[in-house]
Amino acid sequence: MDHLDALESQSIYILREAYKKFKKLAMLWSIGKDSTVLLWLARKAFLGHCPIPLVHIDTSMKIPEMIAFRDKVAQEWNLRLIVGQNTEALAEGMGPDKGRIVCCNSLKTEALQQLMAEQGFTGLILGIRRDEEGTRAKERYFSPRDKNFEWNYKDQPPELWDQFKTDFDENTHIRIHPLLHWTEIDVWRYIKRENIPIVGLYFARNGERYRSLGCWPCTGRVKSNAVTVDEIIEELLHTTVSERSVRAQDQEDTYAMQKLRAKGYM
Repeated sequence: MDHLDALESQSIYILREAYKKFKKLAMLWSIGKDSTVLLWLARKAFLGHCPIPLVHIDTSMKIPEMIAFRDKVAQEWNLRLIVGQNTEALAEGMGPDKGRIVCCNSLKTEALQQLMAEQGFTGLILGIRRDEEGTRAKERYFSPRDKNFEWNYKDQPPELWDQFKTDFDENTHIRIHPLLHWTEIDVWRYIKRENIPIVGLYFARNGERYRSLGCWPCTGRVKSNAVTVDEIIEELLHTTVSERSVRAQDQEDTYAMQKLRAKGYM
């Protein structure tokens, strides 16, 4: 078993454990590389079909190419896709001009909370990685939140020797993170090996590309000439720039992500 096989095996094990233990599950699909790899793994885990509903939180500020990719893949793979949106906040003019942390909390966290409550989901599977951002290094594979989705990062269950706590009080909201042990390069090497379709924004155009995808007002591009997956991998082997350096909300406040995630942010 090589490195990618070991990563894949661990992730599939986590997905199957989650599906067995929690009956009202959803999977967050942001349309980025990580959540698309997670979706691919879910299809592998369940014999080519993803039995878990996919949730996409639409802030109305996603790059159009992302939405076109989402709809195309959802149709081709016969996915149950549920789109959530905080329509009330948008009608009141919510946007990054109100403050990026305020905007993220309103259009992402609150929209997610509304959808989860409407659909009765008690658990959410996400494609986050520990290496992506400091706050995520504090996560667990099975991470409990309270009934308001708030996360006490100082009080998380230990996970040793692949022993996971999966029994929680009924009012607990569970976040499951099957990609926690992956790195950015792992993700791209797996995309190459499996030939996973990825939105074209990751590939260079006019000397720039997106390394991380989010809302267009808050996501920048990096200088790059990488137009293939191999070239992206080679570029990442030599870069000293962090993956989320182009996400404006991360730069607004030293502890912005920790504050957002403590309130239930993805």
